[in-house]
Amino acid sequence: MTMTTTPIKISDSEWEVMRVVWTQESTTAQSIIDILGQTMDWKPATIKTLLGRLVKKEALRTEQSGKKYIYYPAISEGETVKSATENLFSHICAKRIGETIAELIAEAELTDADVEQIKQQLVNKKTVEKIECNCIPGQCECRNHQ
Repeated sequence: MTMTTTPIKISDSEWEVMRVVWTQESTTAQSIIDILGQTMDWKPATIKTLLGRLVKKEALRTEQSGKKYIYYPAISEGETVKSATENLFSHICAKRIGETIAELIAEAELTDADVEQIKQQLVNKKTVEKIECNCIPGQCECRNHQ
């Protein structure tokens, strides 16, 4: 099964559907309805609409099995998370990305293994002398735009 690496923008609701499909690797609409119907209190029609959108966006692929369709992820979870992170950082002043990462770490529940992985990334991280602001005038409060 080949997955696309092309970034695809998906809504928060579509993320919830994708999380189920990524976890199960292949699933039916009924299985997704059973899971999300309880946790999200969504109607079956809502979930089927979201499935249709994800197929149209080529985030999911389908195979017919009798009267049912089997849904498979067509995009990888890792690449989708990476794309969403890059998208988030593209909306933040480059000078604030470090602060934002620190805030994310402070808010997240992390295991000892997670903390060790983060520490190792920091040890290996090459730093720069100065970070240039990438904002348009008026978008941030750095000295470059005042």
